[in-house]
Amino acid sequence: MDSLETGQMLSLPAELGSNNLVLMDPAASAARVNTGPHPEVATGGAAPHPTQKQTPRASTPECKVLLSQADALASRGLREAFEVYRQFSKRRQLEVEQLEQLMGGHTGGHEGPGGLGPQSPTPLRVNVVLSGLLGKFPGPARASQLRHEGNRLYRERQVEAALIKYNEAVRLAPNDHLLYSNRSQIYFTLESHEDALHDAEIACKLRPTGFKPHFRKAQALATLGKVEEALKEFLYCVSLDGKNKKARFEAQRENPALPHCFSQEEAAARPAQVKVNGPQDQEEGEEEKRDAASAEGDSTKTGKCQKKKRKHCQIEPQSLDMPNKASKQGPPTDEGAKPALNIPFASFDASDLECSVCMRLFYEPVTTPCGHTFCLKCLERCLDHNTKCPLCKDGLLQCLASRKYSKTVIMEELIAKFLPEELNERRRLYEEEMEELSNLNKNVPIFVCTMAYPTVPCPLHIFEPCYRLMIRRCIETGTRQFGMCLGDPVKGFAEYGCILEIRNVQFFADGRSVVDSIGKRRFKVLHQGQRDGYNTADIEYIEDQKVQGEDYAELMTLHNCVYEQASLWFHSLKSSLKNRILHHFGPMPEKDTDPQINPNGPAWCWWILAVLPLESRAQLPFLAMRSLKDRLNGIRRVLAFISRTQN
Repeated sequence: MDSLETGQMLSLPAELGSNNLVLMDPAASAARVNTGPHPEVATGGAAPHPTQKQTPRASTPECKVLLSQADALASRGLREAFEVYRQFSKRRQLEVEQLEQLMGGHTGGHEGPGGLGPQSPTPLRVNVVLSGLLGKFPGPARASQLRHEGNRLYRERQVEAALIKYNEAVRLAPNDHLLYSNRSQIYFTLESHEDALHDAEIACKLRPTGFKPHFRKAQALATLGKVEEALKEFLYCVSLDGKNKKARFEAQRENPALPHCFSQEEAAARPAQVKVNGPQDQEEGEEEKRDAASAEGDSTKTGKCQKKKRKHCQIEPQSLDMPNKASKQGPPTDEGAKPALNIPFASFDASDLECSVCMRLFYEPVTTPCGHTFCLKCLERCLDHNTKCPLCKDGLLQCLASRKYSKTVIMEELIAKFLPEELNERRRLYEEEMEELSNLNKNVPIFVCTMAYPTVPCPLHIFEPCYRLMIRRCIETGTRQFGMCLGDPVKGFAEYGCILEIRNVQFFADGRSVVDSIGKRRFKVLHQGQRDGYNTADIEYIEDQKVQGEDYAELMTLHNCVYEQASLWFHSLKSSLKNRILHHFGPMPEKDTDPQINPNGPAWCWWILAVLPLESRAQLPFLAMRSLKDRLNGIRRVLAFISRTQN
């Protein structure tokens, strides 16, 4: 680890001399300040080309051959494609749209290392953990597959074959309301209205607040001539979805005495809007428009039985339902109607949902593009050391660069539903760990690097895995604070240090970061330790001892005198060095009216100590002093020595 642009390393010109105090060499200091890493972040490529509306044409067979050859080469990212496109452009047959193929279908991209266009994104793979869990639920998984096959057959008008698929699906998942609702529609299409009513009633029990099960029940009742019951169901559908025009229209058709809810224009257009469902991937309640002629033609397909029992009904067979993520199912009013989940608990336990890194139950699970799932914190720690998947070794550099992790919601829901006790225990352990990491007196994280002072900025370049973890934990716990100490060849790190507070962090695509921090409080190390590769310490905070009476008056005189001396020294520096100091640390703080108002002493004292050309071992005693008078006297002696060497 190293420190970026730290003022402790700034020095005065070499002609100041070095008799008793240890002064830094200015050339070395300047090199250390200016060689901090500042990688550039790509912000984009070339501006996109305007596209033309005309379709590119190749007027001759030769042009067509050239174009097809260039397209084939460009799809593989070969540079030879450029020459073919160039030849083609000479004939003035090349359009802008064709040039986009040379860029891999995107404008404004930058060149990759092995081709002209950006590499195609890595295709997402099946979630390994969830795929394995499907074996624990053979019934619902197979039933879902059969339902999709039945939907496909129904769309292809193979209704009997679709019914066979749904019969098998219902046998495997007897508590799935969607299967009964869709099979009811299949029976209705086959004009088996009693069976359609039976399945619709089961679907209504399993999902009392579902619109489509009740609408299909009403449809079957109306076809069987049970007008009053059908009217009740249609009215219930209206109560479930008051904006659904189909249900309102059918309710009025059953009982013309009901007050009309439509305008004359809507009433005239109703035959064109009787169809309940559109394509299978639409949400419940969406309508599909068709002309009145087709509506009348479809309505004649319900058979002579329908015409006798319900002459005024023009219900068109509906498409089958798909699971709807947008609509939320309300709780059943009848406890006996709750579907009993057919879950093989004997073969399903917490080990099926364990993180392969920490070997504990998933907490905040995230899935990588290669399909493997880890705890969020575990994946971040792995990426600190290596940008490859811990299991399959696929590259995950894009995850590290974006730092956007989406939780696997379905896995969180599975854990919450089937492993609530294990989840509560896992959450308790996590909260205890966060509470322990938030303690700023015991096991405080220590960054062993450079000298830091209260109120003085301290930018840091973070690249070691242990310190990446330490900074991330400081942010996650909300404290945003850690200790800074000098290294010690014997003890490991110095006995005194300063707490730094993180103000901002800039992350780079390769995992490194630059941390903008500022000094807060001084501390003394009581006990050293380690945690996950970085140093920790039990600490106690130290403050300046306050004085009163004559001692205070003497302190004020000394304070004013040393401040003027420090100000004169700073303004006597060369302009180039002074500008560098101002750039890194800002202007010298103003003199305090009361030097004891801050427990750590005046801010200008720490600022001047940060910019004085002192070795770290000469700076450390000032940090440990608890007497402001002693600190001011020490600064005065240093300034006097520097002035003598300057002269």
